[in-house]
Amino acid sequence: MNELHAYDNYKNFFNRELSWLEFNQRVLDEAKDNTNPLLERLKFLAISSSNLDEFFMVRVGSLYSQIQAGFDEREVSGLTPGEQIEKILEKVRMMVKDQYITYEHLYDRLGVKNLRILNYNMMNEEQLKFVNEYYKNILYPVLTPMVIDSGRPFPLLLNKTLNIGVILQSNKSGQEVFATIQVPSVLDRLVPIPGENGENFILLEDVIKNHLSELFGFKVLTTACYRVTKNADLSLNEEGAEDLLETIEESLKQRRWGVEVRLEIEQSNDNRIINILEQEFEISENQIFEIKGPIDLTFCNKLYNVKGYSELKFEQVKSLAIKELQEDIFQAISKNDIFLHHPYESFSSVVKLVETAAKDEKVLAIKQTLYRVSGNSPIIAALSKAAENGKQVTVLVELKARFDEENNIHWARQLEKAGCHVIYGVIGLKTHSKILLIVRQEKKGIKRYVHLGTGNYNDVTAKFYTDIGILTSKPEYGEDATVIFNMLSGYFKPENMSKITIAPYRLRKKLEHLIERETEYAKSGKKAKIIAKMNSLVDKKLMIALYKASQAGVKVQLIVRGICCLKPGIKGLSENITVKSIVGRYLEHSRIYYFHNEGKEDIYISSADWMYRNLDKRVETMTIIEDSMIKRELKEMLELYLKDNVKSRILNTDGSYSKVVAQDKIINAQEEMMELCKKYNKKK
Repeated sequence: MNELHAYDNYKNFFNRELSWLEFNQRVLDEAKDNTNPLLERLKFLAISSSNLDEFFMVRVGSLYSQIQAGFDEREVSGLTPGEQIEKILEKVRMMVKDQYITYEHLYDRLGVKNLRILNYNMMNEEQLKFVNEYYKNILYPVLTPMVIDSGRPFPLLLNKTLNIGVILQSNKSGQEVFATIQVPSVLDRLVPIPGENGENFILLEDVIKNHLSELFGFKVLTTACYRVTKNADLSLNEEGAEDLLETIEESLKQRRWGVEVRLEIEQSNDNRIINILEQEFEISENQIFEIKGPIDLTFCNKLYNVKGYSELKFEQVKSLAIKELQEDIFQAISKNDIFLHHPYESFSSVVKLVETAAKDEKVLAIKQTLYRVSGNSPIIAALSKAAENGKQVTVLVELKARFDEENNIHWARQLEKAGCHVIYGVIGLKTHSKILLIVRQEKKGIKRYVHLGTGNYNDVTAKFYTDIGILTSKPEYGEDATVIFNMLSGYFKPENMSKITIAPYRLRKKLEHLIERETEYAKSGKKAKIIAKMNSLVDKKLMIALYKASQAGVKVQLIVRGICCLKPGIKGLSENITVKSIVGRYLEHSRIYYFHNEGKEDIYISSADWMYRNLDKRVETMTIIEDSMIKRELKEMLELYLKDNVKSRILNTDGSYSKVVAQDKIINAQEEMMELCKKYNKKK
């Protein structure tokens, strides 16, 4: 007990939210990195802005809810919800300042490349005429100007909508009046305007601002764009819900009208609009962010997509086709397990498997979990076709996938119409596992084909998320997959599984066992080593297990893209642990867990990060890899990540990150990975 107390100490852990902000800073650093192409830097800037929106909606929103409920317990690093809010807002204020300094720099660079966002005093006569015509014919009919007075109360604003606050002066009395107008989200925020060289745009809010006098009919004294971010952390009573789909649909409506947690407003010397909004939203001063530039930098994504500027982007990389899968896909999987590494190897292999199964007369049943799918998903189309062809199709659609709920409800209904059996998972748990099972009648009897992966069945994100998976027809994997689907659709208890470990039933204990086994090897003087690649490391029990492993002499190398609450390199605690994060062209999303095991080397791939929610509140899978060639490839992948000295940052003992400086040979793991895939593709 005393030993546990020594490890279980506030000073041994970083705060989760502050660690996430460090991750977002690494994303922003990519926008500042002039070795990245210009439009890619702009995209990183937009991602950092979008990330902050979600952070406020979910994480900050949740902290405010805790404060409101009187919850004052300290989290893993010893901070109360109030103390966390204080530190978060201080750090975010510095980050926002950094974002807009970066935006100004990129804005100037874009101008040099003839990509311009103009304002009124930069336009010539022809451009002014075009914009005025656009306002009169397209924009004006859509606008709804709202004056606020005793008969017209302040409108309910939707989450993250851009608005313009206006102080007007009455023509008769000279009295000041406040008005507001929403910048229509149904129109593109970047309005293209004619110009001789390159591409020219004006922001929609600037067009509106320059017509406010005629719109309201009063003298305009001052204006300011503003936007509110609301608490969007949904809480569902699943136990009491007769229809989960309808319950989630109703809760989505509530999300639009959540409590305000942040106000962004255009910087001005005039405080009248800020004072009105502060009072209206009952928001404190530290929740207000005065912005020196256009609010909501996610519009930069639109500039990224402007055609004709490919030289300002990363060079396009064509994903490799898996040669064995080009002909008889079932025969290929029957010969050997097949490893897939996206986006270096095409996700079309997975799509092709489902499409082939949908048409194949020998296929009896298809079962699949879906967490996030694309807007025009070929997987959904193939599953629908399979059901129409008379196959038994069972699809678990996770309705609680945050911010994809509406999309998933749409797909669930479409699949049901096609004749699929749609289930929504286990009450109280999110189903985050990535698994596909195909049951086929063959000469020797029933045969099962399985895909197990780390990423969503999403053909769009598969182009820029790094994920891995295996295709196998080995009976043990098929038996385990059947157990999982029986558990998801009924009350079947997942027992006696040999190749797949499942959360929340066995995965935590399995990981603890694997770490403890390496610890025991180290204690007995044997070589012991753990390499773990994941998105987030938050779970206290596993972190304590890693601290104990480090103290025993286990070499622990962690590759954690995002949040990491573990403190590495602390004498007497974690001197044998290193943590690095890789943020680059692709979003690192694969989870790989390596344990030396006295030279036998166990390697697992998983859908789960080492977080409490993944291990105790979600259905997740971790799969042991037994094929010797796939194991070699995974080992080489991990070695490349550990050698990366271009996109890597090392976690310091104070929670900050330092960029790795190349001493000799430059190694960019994400670029080298394509060559690794080509090498193994030839061997297959």
